[in-house]
Amino acid sequence: MSHLKALKLTSAVPVRAVVDPVQRAREKMVAALSEQKQMAEAKIAGQAFTPTHIVRKKNVEGVRVEVETLKRVRQGWFTDGNGKVFFAIRYAGKAIDFAKDKNAIEAGELSALPKVIETLVEAVRAGELDAQLADAAAERGQMLRKPK
Repeated sequence: MSHLKALKLTSAVPVRAVVDPVQRAREKMVAALSEQKQMAEAKIAGQAFTPTHIVRKKNVEGVRVEVETLKRVRQGWFTDGNGKVFFAIRYAGKAIDFAKDKNAIEAGELSALPKVIETLVEAVRAGELDAQLADAAAERGQMLRKPK
């Protein structure tokens, strides 16, 4: 018992941190944009972009194990018939409008795309897309709710 007397004993309960939904949406979008930037840089360099993530699966004995697998990432940019590169953001399964009826950003060529994505990351961190992200998340929530 003499060892416990040397410690400071108290009664404490862990408190769960409150996560702001707006901040969570921003962090999620910044992570997705940085992944798009890495993909664009790999495409410019002529390398393969192969992100991985950890998945829990059952092995042959029926025990759940963590396995590293390839992550499927959709390319956020596309080219038109003239060869111009455009970048569009999707959030909660919906294309985000940057302004009224404007859902894409013209980058011109692929080499300019990482700079465009950096600018978008700064805009998301500054809160310039909060309303669009909230609208998309609310619409997604309505779609997933079961009718009563």
